[in-house]
Amino acid sequence: MFPTVSHFLNYLFGIDLPLPFNTFGVFVALAFVAGYWAFSQEAKRKEALGIIKPTTRKVVIGEPASMLSLATNAFFGFLVGYKLIYALLNYKLFVSDSQTVLLSGKGNLLGGLALAALFAYWEYKEKEKTKLPKPKTIAVTVRPHELMSTLIVWAAVWGFLGAKIFDNLEHWDTFIQDPIGGLLSFSGLTFYGGLICGGAAVLYIARKNGIKPLNMLDIGGPGMMLAYSVGRIGCHLSGDGDWGIVNLNPKPFSWLPDWLWAYTYPNNVANEGVPIANCVGKFCNVLPQPVYPTPIYEVIAAFLIFLVLWKIRHRIKLPGMMFGIYLMFNGLERFFVELIRVNSKYTVAGISFTQAELISSLLFICGLILVIFSIKNKEKLTNY
Repeated sequence: MFPTVSHFLNYLFGIDLPLPFNTFGVFVALAFVAGYWAFSQEAKRKEALGIIKPTTRKVVIGEPASMLSLATNAFFGFLVGYKLIYALLNYKLFVSDSQTVLLSGKGNLLGGLALAALFAYWEYKEKEKTKLPKPKTIAVTVRPHELMSTLIVWAAVWGFLGAKIFDNLEHWDTFIQDPIGGLLSFSGLTFYGGLICGGAAVLYIARKNGIKPLNMLDIGGPGMMLAYSVGRIGCHLSGDGDWGIVNLNPKPFSWLPDWLWAYTYPNNVANEGVPIANCVGKFCNVLPQPVYPTPIYEVIAAFLIFLVLWKIRHRIKLPGMMFGIYLMFNGLERFFVELIRVNSKYTVAGISFTQAELISSLLFICGLILVIFSIKNKEKLTNY
């Protein structure tokens, strides 16, 4: 396994290059890049078809830098300098435990003040370049696909918060033992929490910019599935604990690689299992018994679903139907993976289920309802 990018580079090229980047985080970033690409492409297509339209916004140009903008830039610059300079001066600590460095109160005061002054000065000079004797108000046309970068940022922030909240609810016993650590930790993220909260934030911003909810949902369906596929690669390569139950069954096909059927996740980032002999360092555990590598199964399934959604998107004309199909595929994929995946279970009225099984079932039902709604309201939605 490759808990950090350094481990991956060492495996590929045999070089020891200490970097403060964990593999899971890198693939989460790549997932957002993939999602942004798909969102933008689909937004441009719907824009060309006239389904979503540009909006006009009034902006004031020629104004000097305001005290608020200077203060905001100075504050942001201080945070960057406070942490960045400290991290560079304590690079070994940053590489070994970047989370503690970033989330603790430790930092470099002089570095923070220096970058605060630099960021404020930069903002001042940029505003001076466009300053007019008399500021004026102009109308600016905002094309829908230009909003996608903003939407992705909102999805990332609120998606992370939602993923943390749902994960802590799912592992309540662990959370109440260390609530601060549970909230601030970068590990432990629940996909459906991120989907629900991130999706709500995206819909809010899209509606403020004239994009109707069903159209925005349709734009996001294929991209979210692609992003999920990319993100799950990071789960597998880092060994973050999203694996399956113990699998001691013989391979159904001799040509099937062992790691695709049953895997022990050596050097996993979750530090679960038993110590590895002669291993030195932070990630030195391996699972005592092989398990189903469910993240890989989800990478393959999600990517195939993305290809299907991407192929049929031209044929779907009714608002909401694409997203309904996405929800149904999403729910089915996750429900069946949950059958062989390790997860916390709840028991209600004698029925045992996981959080993901419950939510995936609800998503499938909601998707089916949305598809039926789109068909039954075909005439109304044609001019939606």
